[in-house]
Amino acid sequence: AVGTELLVFGKEILSHIVLSYSILTNSWSPGVDMNAPRCLFGSASFGEKAIVAGGMDAQGRVLRSAELYNSETKRWITLPCMNKARRMCSGVFMNGKFYVIGGMASNTEVLTCGEEYDLEKGTWRVIENMSEGLNGASGAPPLVAVVENELYAAQYAGKLVRKYNIKDNTWTTLGELPERPEAVNGWGIAFRGCGERLLVIGGPRVMGGGMIELHSWIPREGPLRWNMIGSKPSGNFVYNCAVMGC
Repeated sequence: AVGTELLVFGKEILSHIVLSYSILTNSWSPGVDMNAPRCLFGSASFGEKAIVAGGMDAQGRVLRSAELYNSETKRWITLPCMNKARRMCSGVFMNGKFYVIGGMASNTEVLTCGEEYDLEKGTWRVIENMSEGLNGASGAPPLVAVVENELYAAQYAGKLVRKYNIKDNTWTTLGELPERPEAVNGWGIAFRGCGERLLVIGGPRVMGGGMIELHSWIPREGPLRWNMIGSKPSGNFVYNCAVMGC
């Protein structure tokens, strides 16, 4: 989600496609193609701007390139390349900078570093061991979220919630994820920031269906304690989500 748009990236038989949903008109339309179309990239948005980094092109090559999208001008701008090529990575904005976290350099090489992009200087900086333990070779991209300029992660292997200390590049374990959401190597659970809240979306799965549950925690109100604020029956379908307007 960027500005008043929701961009959905996919792939047809021979090429990548972009679809755009407008929250203002409640309608879908063809989106603007990237300069270098890709999938499996890390991305994040801040206001009317979004950045995508890394990913894989139509020929299966892992990318170092990055692009910035402006929802007001509907244009993609090519940014300087990252230091390391990566796919299956995650992205966040924090303190006015863009961070790409973890990912895979190949089918077997798991990256434990992150990179910070300074929009004013136009430079990338490698942060060693930033994502160690947050993703695996067969797992989902790192489950990360930012709330009030603080970075949190769901360490799905241990079902733990961790908080990042940007000053010394360390993680502190805060507690556990909600009991009921089920995930397979991180797939099947959403971990998002929305305003002052940290959200976990998932639920128990049983034969023939299950439940989707929405759990919330407001970090500045005290120690980790999840509250379930909504639920609905779910069929055998994989859900994804984007946060707009928080």
